[in-house]
Amino acid sequence: MAGMNLTLLAPYADPMAALFVIGGTILTIAIRTPFADVGRALRALATLPRRSFTADAGIEQIAALARIARRHGVLTLDRSQIADPDIAEAIAAIVDGAGPDAVGETLSHRNAARAERHLAAADMWAAVAELAPALGMIGTLVGLVQMFMAMTDPTAIGKAMAVALLSTLYGAIVATLIGMPIAGRLRRMARIEAFERSRFEGPLVALARRERPHFREAAE
Repeated sequence: MAGMNLTLLAPYADPMAALFVIGGTILTIAIRTPFADVGRALRALATLPRRSFTADAGIEQIAALARIARRHGVLTLDRSQIADPDIAEAIAAIVDGAGPDAVGETLSHRNAARAERHLAAADMWAAVAELAPALGMIGTLVGLVQMFMAMTDPTAIGKAMAVALLSTLYGAIVATLIGMPIAGRLRRMARIEAFERSRFEGPLVALARRERPHFREAAE
């Protein structure tokens, strides 16, 4: 059965067409995209099967931390184990005496920076979807030129036609089955995470506002 499947797929395999589309796409991406963004885009593939981020667990932890601060003082929060980096940095700032404006600004900056990194990864896969058909068209034109130059050789005409047709096919496959779906999912996940993380700002700013007078009294 496996041998039969490979036989059926054999007519659709052409190294020259693959070189134009896949090799050309990789080369162009390497030229136009910073290496940091390329690495980030490749690592983002591991997040595709995951569920979208939700802030519910973080909101519950913030509420628990607020109760601890109310009962035992805000300085006790310095010993808390906090997994989420945004919450951890905001709590550290509150423990150090930061006011609500500073905490809100910190959270907004971290959320915006994270969204920018996520969108940069999505943009790389969107670029793959944009470049692959164009490079497939280049392969098609090269194949057509080769075909016209070998009109007297039926064997050469067949090879050139295969390059021409399969280059377009490979470009369409890479764009519609790889680049576009990955870019779309990464953008959707980035939007959801940015919205969910914005929910942290309200309770953390409220905690900073509540604890700020204590630092003022201590200073006086």
